[in-house]
Amino acid sequence: MKAPAFDYIRPATLAAVFSLLAEHGEGARPLAGGQTLLATLNMRLSEPSMLIDIGAMDALKGISVQRSVQHPGHADVLRIGALATHSEIEASALVAQHAPLLAMAAPHIAHRAIRNRGTWGGSIAYADPAAEWPACLVALEGVVVVQGVRGERRIAARDFFIDLYTTALAEGELVTACELPLREAGDVCVFDELARRHGDYAIVGLALVARREGGGLAAVRLAFLGVGNTPVRLPRTEAQLESHGGQALTAQLVDAALVTLAAELNPMGDLTNSAATKRHLAGVLARRALTSLLQPAVAA
Repeated sequence: MKAPAFDYIRPATLAAVFSLLAEHGEGARPLAGGQTLLATLNMRLSEPSMLIDIGAMDALKGISVQRSVQHPGHADVLRIGALATHSEIEASALVAQHAPLLAMAAPHIAHRAIRNRGTWGGSIAYADPAAEWPACLVALEGVVVVQGVRGERRIAARDFFIDLYTTALAEGELVTACELPLREAGDVCVFDELARRHGDYAIVGLALVARREGGGLAAVRLAFLGVGNTPVRLPRTEAQLESHGGQALTAQLVDAALVTLAAELNPMGDLTNSAATKRHLAGVLARRALTSLLQPAVAA
């Protein structure tokens, strides 16, 4: 199929972008990497009357360590601009140092050609429940920075993803960046997913973040992708895995946590995989991830 007719404009400033979004409302769509939007246009799943190309906006680019706006004076954050590509994140030394979970996840995203064009902000704003970045952002307890004609807002990742392809973005707002806490000593992370072929959407994926505490784990966060309408956290399973009174991470604790996981997770089936299959595969990923943390924890 061919895309429907639309007008195209490439404004020079963010102010002009917000003005156009306010003027044209639902008829306008911002265009960044285009790896999702152009496909939906060609399949006639989206029919905007105007595309607003934001690809040249320097204010939306870059990966840097900055002073936190929310916690001035005592906390730095890793700021990833909305126009940072998947490949830039994959290759970034700052990401590898301060948010290695993202470096682990990046190679799972589609194929190199798509990673070279697709953008971080586009993935976050589109909120595909099978995408890697939203789950990573939730696991890392990041913040989404959005901006519109009324100014800038910061939204915790856990509050940003509301439902299937639905976010807390108000009409006329753009994702401009995301901010992530910097990795601290003792922090550990694992990313893994299962797909039929490399580059396919994941059947199930897992972003795990925790902190070593003696022989056990603290601040455990499990964020699953591909099992619900948004990234899915499992608070009961997380709490069971956390160290209480010096409790070590053991194979027995992992087994017990997986029983809780199977009861707590209520995945949605899809056209190719049943809910039972997804629950089983989520358990497989969780066991792999936690087992990979066992031996260093015992050694500690």
